[in-house]
Amino acid sequence: MQAAMGTMDYIIDTVSAVHALAPLIGLLKLNGKLVTVGLPEKPLELPIFPLVLGRKLVGGSDIGGVKETQEMLDFCAKHNITSEIELIRMDYINTAMERIAKSDVRYRFVIDVGNSLTQ
Repeated sequence: MQAAMGTMDYIIDTVSAVHALAPLIGLLKLNGKLVTVGLPEKPLELPIFPLVLGRKLVGGSDIGGVKETQEMLDFCAKHNITSEIELIRMDYINTAMERIAKSDVRYRFVIDVGNSLTQ
């Protein structure tokens, strides 16, 4: 992460667990923006000095509408932006829930409904 410090215009933070914002803010360029869409159980600590000195902004959104979601998907497709996921079949859902309970999940689970129904 050190090599990426000060290189990003925008960051969309999807983490829903309590986590430090300072490292993410450090990744932003001058006038960079951090938008958090995850909803942690407890408030996050917001370091003010890096925001003010770097003219950086932090905002949040709980959800976008269909139009905004489509714009985001189009933007990601155009710029080859992908997310890291763990693709699972429907018959793995109970195991996935057990893994979530044990905090044994590195990426978000995505259920492959199409392939689950054909086999």
